[in-house]
Amino acid sequence: MIDTIPGLGLTPPVFLAPLAGITDLPFRNLVSRFGAGLVVSEMVASQEMVQAKPGVRERAELGFGVENTAVQLAGCDAEWLAEAARMVEANGAKIIDINMGCPAKKVTSASGNGASGSALMKTPDHALRLIEAVVEAVEVPVTLKTRLGWDEDLLNAPEIAARAEAAGVQMITIHGRTRCQFYKGRADWAAIARVKEAVAVPVIANGDITGPDEARTALAQSGGDGVMIGRGAQGRPWVLAQVAAELWGAAPPDVPQGAELVDLVSDHYDEMLRFYGGDLGLRVARKHLGWYMDGVGTPANLRRPILTARAPEEVFARLPEALGAPQQVAA
Repeated sequence: MIDTIPGLGLTPPVFLAPLAGITDLPFRNLVSRFGAGLVVSEMVASQEMVQAKPGVRERAELGFGVENTAVQLAGCDAEWLAEAARMVEANGAKIIDINMGCPAKKVTSASGNGASGSALMKTPDHALRLIEAVVEAVEVPVTLKTRLGWDEDLLNAPEIAARAEAAGVQMITIHGRTRCQFYKGRADWAAIARVKEAVAVPVIANGDITGPDEARTALAQSGGDGVMIGRGAQGRPWVLAQVAAELWGAAPPDVPQGAELVDLVSDHYDEMLRFYGGDLGLRVARKHLGWYMDGVGTPANLRRPILTARAPEEVFARLPEALGAPQQVAA
């Protein structure tokens, strides 16, 4: 294991995965405060980014100028990807990540936004042209995130990784499933080892890593240089710091409980309301509130009023009881 990713200076090598609708600015900032070597923006469609369709440019701008943030781009057209890469670089992006791992049908289907995401693993020559276009367009480091392959009959991640490295990609993250698995079954960390053997650039293991024990096993089986955590961080923004502490000797985080947890969740909730505005923020925040309550086993009769509340004031008032904080008794 290495402490810093060569050429990128990312320390510790514990990264937050891009998750659509989840790794927004408030959540990334929270994870970063606990400690993460890298956080990755929500996936941004390159053509929509350039054409400035509502909401897309804003998502990309979240990572501009932030040292430990990568902006992830998706697309199936070399010109649009290159132009989007130049745009985010000009606005201060420090790292550009190319998405070739998203399994969502609307991303991989040509009837949606074009055959992008993990569908590009079915056309490695075309995928390489996209990678080359982005690398040639910018001076900042370019990284790649993909899967083991499209399905069990097309496990071509090692080939694509080797060609991506030759084109100038400086780091590769592999989710240990095929596209057709989506998120079913278990991630095959051992299969990532074949990618590690095919390249000299750092390889990051991703998939089903929810804490230090899983991270240690994933690294042992994959031979990877670091880990990327996605769903395991939902409701636990401190988990990356826990992994960094146990595996790389970083300072252990203070995991909030009781009143401290209420304060953290309340602050996160307030940041979401500020970022999205009241109405949208109220809806977006529900999934995060649900995950926090999952973590402490909040009973249904306390969960339901929070997740159905129509006013932020009601949520703030109910959080102490729902998250197990001691109640203040009036004198």
